Amino acid sequence: MRLRTRHQDRRQQAHHRLRQGRREEGRGQFCGAGVKPTNFARLSIQSPKRTKASQVGWHGFFPYYAGYPESFASELISSACLAEGSVVYDPWNGSGTTTFAATSNSSHAVGVDLNPAMVVVAKARLLPTSEADSIEPLGRKIVELARKHDFNLSEEDPLCAWFGNGNARTIRSIEESIRAHLVGSHTYSDGQVNLENLSSIAAANFVALFSVCRKFAAKFQSTNPTWIRYPREDENRPRVNNDSIFEEFLTNIRGMAQTLAARSQINGHETARPEIKLGDSTSVALPAGSVDMILTSPPYCTRIDYTAATRLELAVLHPLTKIDIPNLSRQMIGSVRVPTEKIEICSDWGETCSKFLRDVQSHPSKASSGYYYRTHLDYFCKMSNSIQNLSRSLKTSGLAVLVVQDSYYKDVYNDLPKMISEICSFHNLKLRRREDFRIQRTMAGLHPYSRGYKRPMSALEAVLCFEKLGG
Repeated sequence: MRLRTRHQDRRQQAHHRLRQGRREEGRGQFCGAGVKPTNFARLSIQSPKRTKASQVGWHGFFPYYAGYPESFASELISSACLAEGSVVYDPWNGSGTTTFAATSNSSHAVGVDLNPAMVVVAKARLLPTSEADSIEPLGRKIVELARKHDFNLSEEDPLCAWFGNGNARTIRSIEESIRAHLVGSHTYSDGQVNLENLSSIAAANFVALFSVCRKFAAKFQSTNPTWIRYPREDENRPRVNNDSIFEEFLTNIRGMAQTLAARSQINGHETARPEIKLGDSTSVALPAGSVDMILTSPPYCTRIDYTAATRLELAVLHPLTKIDIPNLSRQMIGSVRVPTEKIEICSDWGETCSKFLRDVQSHPSKASSGYYYRTHLDYFCKMSNSIQNLSRSLKTSGLAVLVVQDSYYKDVYNDLPKMISEICSFHNLKLRRREDFRIQRTMAGLHPYSRGYKRPMSALEAVLCFEKLGG
């Protein structure tokens, strides 16, 4: 109870500073014009932990891995006092919390993610409230056309990993109907896909279908509640009435329509349209000095395969994206696949990181000096390249806020917030403020083998606020 009270007090103090700053603005001071340095004490920082309470309403349709609640992002962006039209960037955009919050605060948002499924989810999240009246009739038309379509399902269709032939054919008929009637040549042409051009209404229909698949494949949910695992050979695939699949899709569409209509009454206006891009944080090329604020949560160093978390969604999208899942997994930061190239510890990563990697390499447990050491090297190499890239895109005196969680490798402490801070320092990002929040339950703590080591089951989630230095 005392801990919660301190958080509440901190939040009240932040709101007081924000109100005080706005009163000063009325007396002649201003914030956000050009790239005026950020008042870091004024930033309103609440806990970045996602809770069930934060996943209601419109945001409840996007219950995907990692990330922070929309209220965290919205308050933080608002308190940064950015000028209207400022650019807010998230290089690990995920389900699109940052891009949604930034557009609601009249900023231009750019979100990048390497996973095509998450690009579709982020696009759907930005569906304008003006579509509230059209999405349900369109959904009914999609189902009507899917029912009439005599679809021949390939035996190699990835949906067959979870569903019997009849159910997989029904799901694929809905997907093909969405693709045929809502995806044009600007998005898909001559075998080439450009997801940046996918409309939000097409993306919303895909997300409604994702939810259908997750519901009927729920028996394959893993210990991580956001993952649907592959069935074992001896497990039966679910067999449901095909009418139930069509009806569940329409139920999801109706829910979206009703929630959008409710949002329209609250917001009363549309927001700017952001850019959602498919790309790799280590190499995506935003113009140098084009970004005013970065708000993001880098992939944690906990060996979570983020591609596996969306393998069902990627199966739905396969005819459109043709993604090679093992190759996508290898590209991810935090990949569980051994890198093909040789990587050495780099001084740019800082002394804390170097010591941690040496401790992993010398750990007596099986495969520590080989497999685990090499995958950790891969993580920090990609992370350093990404931070260099995002620093380059940020304006001098621009603000970068990174939400980072610590962890353990076996019984070796992984102080990722400190390591990220040291890497950022090398790339001209000065740590100006840090707020820590204790997280009592983590996904890593669910693994039964983690209980065999003497280490806390909780984690520390740090909100790191950096300023881009000149030079």
